[in-house]
Amino acid sequence: MKLHFDDFIYGSIDGAVTTFAIVAGVIGASLPSGIILILGFANLFADGFSMAAANYQASKARNEFIEMKRRQEEWEIDNLEEQEKDEIRDIYKKKGFKDELLEEIVRIITSRRKVWVDTMMKEELGLIEDEKNPMDSSISTFIGFNLIGLIPLIPFMIFMMIGVDANSEAFVYSTISIIAAFFLVGMIKGKIVKKSKIRAGIYTLIIGGVASIVAYSVGYGLQSVVV
Repeated sequence: MKLHFDDFIYGSIDGAVTTFAIVAGVIGASLPSGIILILGFANLFADGFSMAAANYQASKARNEFIEMKRRQEEWEIDNLEEQEKDEIRDIYKKKGFKDELLEEIVRIITSRRKVWVDTMMKEELGLIEDEKNPMDSSISTFIGFNLIGLIPLIPFMIFMMIGVDANSEAFVYSTISIIAAFFLVGMIKGKIVKKSKIRAGIYTLIIGGVASIVAYSVGYGLQSVVV
């Protein structure tokens, strides 16, 4: 299995946001730490699996669509050769090539079937084939979701194991750890997409913070209404 970091980051951000949102919501509602762990782990496995399955289906569907378009281009090259050559000629004419150089480019591209098909896929259809395995993508998403999503639950697990019922203290540690996780994941994302790592870290931190504040407010508001 090959780990795909873009899918890992995608899962990590969602896992961190949703799990900490659950923690914040339950703390806001003043519920026991056992409820936090039950809902937190339910979210990790259920939502993590759902995201992984959705990613698998989306990747598989994209690959199937691209393969269908490739077969279509291959058929057109085999059956509409001159028309397809004209399309190559038009593509490179728009790029500024002309006269002998243009014809040489057309000749070189159309002399190799795979190059011809690849060129049509990219230049005409705007499709770039993805070599990622859909199963690897889904597993990467699931691992990222659960690995980073587990972080805000760890303080509550530790306090429960040592027999201390201190939700407020555990929540402080959970908040500190998830802030660090949000920022780290954002920085890794920035590195992958070749953008400012600090800015990406802050942006991810803001997204997670807003989601957590909303969840805490909802939990606190509902607790007040119910009680």
